Amino acid sequence: MTVTELLSYEDALASYDPVMGLEVHVELGTKTKMFCGCSTELGAEPNSQTCPVCLGMPGALPVVNAIGVESAIKIGLALNCEIAEWCRFARKNYFYPDMPKNFQTSQYDEPIAFNGFLDVQLEDGEIFRVEIERAHMEEDTGKSLHVGGATGRIHGASHSLLDYNRAGIPLIEIVTKPIEGAGERAPEVAKAYVAELREVIKALGVSEARMDKGQMRCDVNLSLRPNGTEKFGTRSETKNVNSLRSVERAARFEIQRHAAVLSSGGTIIQETRHFHEEDGSTTAGRIKDNAEDYRYFPEPDLVPVAPARDWVEELRATLPEMPRVRRNRLREEWGVSEHDMQSILNAGAVDSIVATVEAGADSAAARKWWMGELARNANEQGVSVDELPITPAQVARVAALVAEGSLNDKLARQVIEGVLAGEGTPDEVVEKRGLKVVSDEGALGAAVDEAIAGNAGIADKIRGGKIAAVGALVGAVMKTTRGQADAARVKELILERLGVSE
Repeated sequence: MTVTELLSYEDALASYDPVMGLEVHVELGTKTKMFCGCSTELGAEPNSQTCPVCLGMPGALPVVNAIGVESAIKIGLALNCEIAEWCRFARKNYFYPDMPKNFQTSQYDEPIAFNGFLDVQLEDGEIFRVEIERAHMEEDTGKSLHVGGATGRIHGASHSLLDYNRAGIPLIEIVTKPIEGAGERAPEVAKAYVAELREVIKALGVSEARMDKGQMRCDVNLSLRPNGTEKFGTRSETKNVNSLRSVERAARFEIQRHAAVLSSGGTIIQETRHFHEEDGSTTAGRIKDNAEDYRYFPEPDLVPVAPARDWVEELRATLPEMPRVRRNRLREEWGVSEHDMQSILNAGAVDSIVATVEAGADSAAARKWWMGELARNANEQGVSVDELPITPAQVARVAALVAEGSLNDKLARQVIEGVLAGEGTPDEVVEKRGLKVVSDEGALGAAVDEAIAGNAGIADKIRGGKIAAVGALVGAVMKTTRGQADAARVKELILERLGVSE
């Protein structure tokens, strides 16, 4: 790969002002495609979920998916958009092998939702408003698999395979207005916006919005203009970025690349770019067409969509509490800082903690286990915490066993390990592994006496006033009981035996 010249980020921002536009495609969670009855279920044999409509056969007529329209309206309302009283579909004409009709059924000048905004919170608590240009309905394309090359891209491949199962799956494309005024924080704003948008989509229940599965992907449009000027520069469009971190990295890289080109007297080419996860770089794709090159015209086979106002208001009444409002409420209820709440959000643990509290745990215990032992396991496995094979109810049971004194933290971690390994419920793991805390006073007393007898020098130090030395005797008892004693009670017994008080 050719090494791209970059200007340092600080030098780039000293001379240029970044302007962004973010286009996010959300794959709706409908059971059938946008214009036909084919299944949208993932994992089917290639080309097994197709029909004459989604394959673009002559004479096949599309029918609009009503749930798709409803989902689009909900998204528009959640993004503070106006909902069109009348809108229609259009044909976006261009050729690509994975698009069987040679046009995409989309919306152009008459989207279903427009003129909205989404307020996003940055890591230091600052609120940045991102203006929304439009949210419109369209269909996805098929999938190309390029075989024989080193990169999985078409360049260098010996041949390509096409799977049309994805062709026709409902998409909502959400397009921002130009994002100005973010300055050096532009990459952070881009990441925060996509993160907040994902939370909104998930809260609405219209999509799982899994970026790693392609259910939500972002095109990062970026241009630079000299500081103090108003005219936008030429933009690049980094396509199909599929993680929050990558959105931030793509914006940052393009700022540095644009600045290097401009500062050396070069010209930015309006083009698409490919993002590379391994090093955060982008490389050229194709020259980017303007809207007129797509030869949009109204779709003749579909009637206009005219959502009744009372239906729109009924849908508005069903909207859930928006994520940022909910997080602020939970933060106050849990008594945590904004920084801690951001960490919980970044870990994807908010819903799991809420469900664990609802299952009977207190919020401190729920946060402790999800943000500690479980977050560590998720990180090691490269999954999100809600994908771990443990339920909030099971975490709540572990917390209850600790609270009642049946487990200490060390034993509780072993119980969680057993549940994650598929050994059963927390109680079953406790039983199978013999993990209950040793609470029998006789057994504890015997272990304490043994520790004192075996460590006479330490015992004398404690009698002489060096209370801190008691930790060594506690450790000896814990070793004898395989970590299954209550350390606090062990300490009390040792001090009692030695006639010492704290």
